[in-house]
Amino acid sequence: MALYTETAFAGWKDRVKRSVNQMEKVMGARLSTWQTRNWSVRAHLVRLRYFHPPHYRQWMCIHHYEGSWTDDNAPYWGGLQMDLGFQRTYGRYLLATKGTANHWNPLEQMWVAEKAYATRGFYPWPNTARYCGLI
Repeated sequence: MALYTETAFAGWKDRVKRSVNQMEKVMGARLSTWQTRNWSVRAHLVRLRYFHPPHYRQWMCIHHYEGSWTDDNAPYWGGLQMDLGFQRTYGRYLLATKGTANHWNPLEQMWVAEKAYATRGFYPWPNTARYCGLI
């Protein structure tokens, strides 16, 4: 007697694919093709990267001076105080699926900030980045 039926395995694989694809969209990066052949390996690698943003400590320092992760006071939302233009530019997928940054979890907010960091550094947060010694 098989422990898992083919349909149960297919359901698991579909859930893993959806989860991995969503995390890759949030991070703005896909793994290379050699890493994607085995879905369980791909899921493991994507989760490792997703849960460890490159500048985690720096974002936590900026967050310390900015606001609550669920701050919904316009014109800035979320724990990293992102305005609507910033969210449209760097977090279009999340803005379309979840709404403003106050509805995103902290990791999603950090990954959107990572996208901005790639081109602008910590300058979108000039005062708090100075408090944290980042600029």
